[in-house]
Amino acid sequence: MWQEQNNQLVKDFTFTGFSQAAAFIGAIAQEADKMEHHPDILLHGYNKLHISMMSHDVGKITDKDHKLAGIIDELYKKV
Repeated sequence: MWQEQNNQLVKDFTFTGFSQAAAFIGAIAQEADKMEHHPDILLHGYNKLHISMMSHDVGKITDKDHKLAGIIDELYKKV
């Protein structure tokens, strides 16, 4: 579940390995580019991602963030 922390939407994801996590970053990048809305993604350990996002132009969470969060969740279901 996405959570609001420090005026950002955040969520952690775990994968079976590094390659799977890296591929997921690529899938997110494609969707984010389409929306022209890019989250911060931290790959740590070898299989964990921490994703955070906010609409930097307005300094808060917007509908665009919630929409991208939903897309990311749908991508994760396909992993």
